Amino acid sequence: MTSASINDSVAVFQTLDFLNPEYRDLQAVAKAHKEKYKSADPFPNIHFEEFFNPAVLDAVLEEFPDLDGKGDIKFFNPNEIKLASRGERRFGPVTKAFVHFLNSEPFLMFLQELTSIEETLTPDPYFEGGGFHQTKPGGFLKIHADFNKHRQTGLDRRLNVLVYLNKNWKDEYGGHFELWDRDMTRCVSKVAPRFNTMALFTTTDFSYHGLPNPLTCPPDRSRKSLALYYYTNGRPASEINSGLEDHNTLFKARKGDEVDAKMKKFNMLQSTKDFVKDLIPPIIMKMIKKP
Repeated sequence: MTSASINDSVAVFQTLDFLNPEYRDLQAVAKAHKEKYKSADPFPNIHFEEFFNPAVLDAVLEEFPDLDGKGDIKFFNPNEIKLASRGERRFGPVTKAFVHFLNSEPFLMFLQELTSIEETLTPDPYFEGGGFHQTKPGGFLKIHADFNKHRQTGLDRRLNVLVYLNKNWKDEYGGHFELWDRDMTRCVSKVAPRFNTMALFTTTDFSYHGLPNPLTCPPDRSRKSLALYYYTNGRPASEINSGLEDHNTLFKARKGDEVDAKMKKFNMLQSTKDFVKDLIPPIIMKMIKKP
């Protein structure tokens, strides 16, 4: 990055007002909503509409790339069909300023107060699994609990923040963010992925969520979002599924759903691959991956 582009990014960061006026006192907002967050079903969560300055999100949406490019992350299997960015390489200057604000001290203090998480929240500058997310027509993400450890830092994943960027989104398009109970018998809550909606939830081994049904939006539309994850050093034992202290994404089939029944064979195969991978020393894995 040149000195000119660095200066441009700094200027953008300094001049933008990221929040809508009613949410600018972040600590007051957190105190006013912390009980609602804590008592929400089926696990601690909340969502806000029109939380951010819409002009900022307009600019972020302008910078949002088609994530079918070289270097982007593509998932295509029985559990998920979706696209994602890698690190910051696909962020434009406004997006960089915006996500840096979401990883800044004022926003971290807001999250800490809102969620009542006792351990100190740490942002993820690597955007492992986070950043731009895109789902095209026919895409989906089956219900799951998220991976629970950051691969570079070893910290515990504790909180997800999702910012939706979909203007004029109709309910019939699908793509709602669904929160499911532990028994996987029912969807307890849904959030429409409409423009300038922010959803937050505590990530544990039992916080089952996703968008399990194929997207039905028109061919020229896609579901777009920004995802940010936050970590702590350690976590309460109540959030851990005993025997799965360090795991990748845990996909769960909805009970009684015939389509989800196809997930079982794939999940077993994936678990076997992960187990074998854990047994092989890292130096051997690097040699295997070399062309």
